[in-house]
Amino acid sequence: MDNMLNVYLFGKKYEVPAGLTIMTAMEYAGYDLVRGCGCRNGFCGACATIYRIKGETELHGCLACQTEVQEGMYVATLPFFPLEKRTYNIEEIKPDQQIMMQLYPEIYSCIGCNACTKACTQELNVMQYIAYAQRGEYEKCAEESFDCVMCGVCSSRCPAGISHPQVAMLARRLNGKYIAPECGHLSDRVKEVNEGIFDKQIEELMTKAVDNIEEIKDMYNHREIEK
Repeated sequence: MDNMLNVYLFGKKYEVPAGLTIMTAMEYAGYDLVRGCGCRNGFCGACATIYRIKGETELHGCLACQTEVQEGMYVATLPFFPLEKRTYNIEEIKPDQQIMMQLYPEIYSCIGCNACTKACTQELNVMQYIAYAQRGEYEKCAEESFDCVMCGVCSSRCPAGISHPQVAMLARRLNGKYIAPECGHLSDRVKEVNEGIFDKQIEELMTKAVDNIEEIKDMYNHREIEK
């Protein structure tokens, strides 16, 4: 408690201990987080946040669960950013360039400012994967955007109004259904699971998950991965 920082949460000043994340600082200040908190480990994108340091002009984007508070930090969260999601049936569309023109034509209004990349909470090259989407290179777009958590911070900074996470999601779905090679054994394994062949092993895993989560993690980290 010797090292306290002055932070401004939604315009109100608080003193909080150094070393806290923005999320835990909000709880320290008395906020009850019932939404916009999600997994608390940087995977779900629910705690999208913007902040500015007192005396500076730059606006930063981050996830509140991963970012430590700083002296003079002005914070506002974005528990939901209104991304534009177009309706389509993945069974009826094809991975050609025209589908992006039809569903997300705003990507061709990109001015190359790179604000999306600078704002990305996962440090993805957002402008690059939008360029891949423009050219119909969906496999590359899917790979470049793979770690997107759909927090929407990139879109909040875009002057062209692009819904980058939704564009990336479409590219990944097109890639997964039409472009990526099919795992020959996957259908067989799903069939075996549905038939109950692995019920005993699943029950054992569930028991271990309760009693020894570290063993489960070790099994996962040392699993055999298909080339």
